[in-house]
Amino acid sequence: MRVLVTRPRPDGERTAAALRARGHDVLLTPLMQVRPVPAVLAGNWSAVIVSSSNALRVLPAEQLAPLLRLPLYAIGERSAEAARAAGFHEVRRSLGDANALVHLVAERYANERAPHLYLAGEHRAADIEGALARKDIKVATIVVYRNMTTGFPPELIGAVERGMIDAALHFSRRSAENFVAGAKSAGLVAQALAPRHLCLSEQVAEPLRAAGARNVASARRPDETALLELLQT
Repeated sequence: MRVLVTRPRPDGERTAAALRARGHDVLLTPLMQVRPVPAVLAGNWSAVIVSSSNALRVLPAEQLAPLLRLPLYAIGERSAEAARAAGFHEVRRSLGDANALVHLVAERYANERAPHLYLAGEHRAADIEGALARKDIKVATIVVYRNMTTGFPPELIGAVERGMIDAALHFSRRSAENFVAGAKSAGLVAQALAPRHLCLSEQVAEPLRAAGARNVASARRPDETALLELLQT
């Protein structure tokens, strides 16, 4: 198959490599760019929370250094790997989505006085701070990055026009929304929605279904391995 990957680098490149190793042809055209947001992280914190590896990649080492002694809660193995690479020694990984992360934090919570520090993106699909507040766990959310949306590049427009894409992978709801918006701007909605659209979760799939995509599937688990397995069905 020729598979479209629109996630930002370097995650997109890693996904493309995994697809090529499985024998697929890959069109890697990121529709978002990750940009750092200046932030002050000084404070007394009990732990660090991340829901994306991007939050760790954008921060300079000098800002991360005071946080490395703290336990870190991460969604999924990718975020956990980024945390270990950044120098965190106690990494607590949840299996699944934001709800699983909230459950893990609540499970390990030990009535700490200081709040947890959530290193977040500007746009978030889940309200982790609110969910933990309902469990009487204090969280301070600090935005450290934003995703800048780009339209369809010429290479993607050409591939869509010629019907050269067999399947498109979508890792986040924002990514799916960007894809639909890019298709509308390019005047290629019907053609762009025609291939298979494989999504990390049903929440990710919603914007595609709402736009009229008919061949949409969601992974049985919210991780890359389960998403790639959909290509075999």
